[in-house]
Amino acid sequence: MTTTDLTTTEPTEQTGYAHEHAPRLPLAERLPEFYRAMIRLETAAAKDIDPTLYHLIKLRASQINRCAFCVDMHSKDALAEGESIERIVQLSAWEESRHFYTERELAALALTEAVTVLTDGFVPDEVYAKAAAHFDETELARVIAAIVTINAWNRIGVTTRMVPGHYSPRPA
Repeated sequence: MTTTDLTTTEPTEQTGYAHEHAPRLPLAERLPEFYRAMIRLETAAAKDIDPTLYHLIKLRASQINRCAFCVDMHSKDALAEGESIERIVQLSAWEESRHFYTERELAALALTEAVTVLTDGFVPDEVYAKAAAHFDETELARVIAAIVTINAWNRIGVTTRMVPGHYSPRPA
């Protein structure tokens, strides 16, 4: 597929929705070895991490990075694996909705935000210390790996304009 092959979906009279944007670049087709390496990175990051926590990390970083494709994907995956709609909806306001999450989840979400945004150029000591208080070193390394990996995926999704709304979770 070339960029000239990319088309947008027309809105229907029934829905009145805006046009769906076209993706910019089929990265997996153009750089299959890089894409396979990203899949291996994802597999390594997902190994032995609590799936519920992993979904929250991926979804929150995707929200921050405004990766609509990843928000769509990770919301659907989390729901398919039993996450509540309420916790997914509240995730964008987790600091004001703390009672929906465990202290471990809150520590991981704070670390996710600090690593994802990096507006001060570093992860604050207090955020790292709180995460370190809730996770042993190996668990903390898994959380960091998950955050780094989803941020890489988000940058791919946003840059190539991956289109949300067409993803379906794999059957269990």
